[in-house]
Amino acid sequence: MDFSTVFLIGLILLAVIAFFKTIRIVPQRSAFIVERLGKYRATLVAGFHVLTPFVDKVAYRHTLKEQAVDVPPQTCITQDNISVEVDGILYLQVIDAGKASYGINNYQFASTQLAQTTMRSVIGRLELDRTFEERETINSEIVDAVDKASDPWGVKVTRYEVKNIIPPQSIKDAMEKQMRAEREKRAVVAKSQGEKQAKINVAEGDKQELIKRSEGEKQRRINEAVGRASEIEKVAEATANGIREIASAINEKGGQDAVNLRVAEQYIKEFGNLARTNNSLIIPSNLSDMAGMIASAMAVIGQSQKDDGSGTLGR
Repeated sequence: MDFSTVFLIGLILLAVIAFFKTIRIVPQRSAFIVERLGKYRATLVAGFHVLTPFVDKVAYRHTLKEQAVDVPPQTCITQDNISVEVDGILYLQVIDAGKASYGINNYQFASTQLAQTTMRSVIGRLELDRTFEERETINSEIVDAVDKASDPWGVKVTRYEVKNIIPPQSIKDAMEKQMRAEREKRAVVAKSQGEKQAKINVAEGDKQELIKRSEGEKQRRINEAVGRASEIEKVAEATANGIREIASAINEKGGQDAVNLRVAEQYIKEFGNLARTNNSLIIPSNLSDMAGMIASAMAVIGQSQKDDGSGTLGR
């Protein structure tokens, strides 16, 4: 192989290297920092770019997507002097690729360290019981502190989430006993309240039953009284009508004779009934004089008509 061939191959290789050094394709949601002879020249966003060979170079590559950075567990002392182990996740996003490249050496490490120191400060102001209740407050304070400090780095802290708050085993045992006692207390209270409500419901049911029963008895008696009153009224009305008809019949022709005959028949019938039973009888002295008995009865009827003043019965 002669020198010209080697030189030609060298030129071709140099051209290929220069081509790859010149062409830069930046992916979506990414940013490249270009330096020219060691000095910042430009920030390349997504798309196709051409650089000056052997002069420009891509010094830093940044993703503009939101990043989740794990914050390692650390021991914090609460206000009531209890050691707890706390870890979390920090969410951040590069806003200015130039500041993220030259503002700090490693913004992820710096943000993590700042989140840990802020976490110790926030936990130190809370009692153990409140650390479990104030997660939102803890997250908010850490986000505010880290976001304010990371502003010169071109980084935006979007949120922070506490993953675990782990107290010592002795505290766990005490908390478990406390929770067990609280559950038993709630169970006893719930049972007593249930029994109380059951007794109230039974008493209320008995009360309603007695009220309904008394109302039913009252209505029954009212109905019976109304029925008896109506019955008495109807019987009295029928009796009055019967008496009026009898009086009217007596005043007609032959009425007196019919009355005499009816009285005599009833007298004989009732006397005969008395004779059939084992009774002691008082026999009238004028029993043989049936006409005298009838006359006496008719005299009574006549006297009743005179007392009535109208000559008729029931008028």
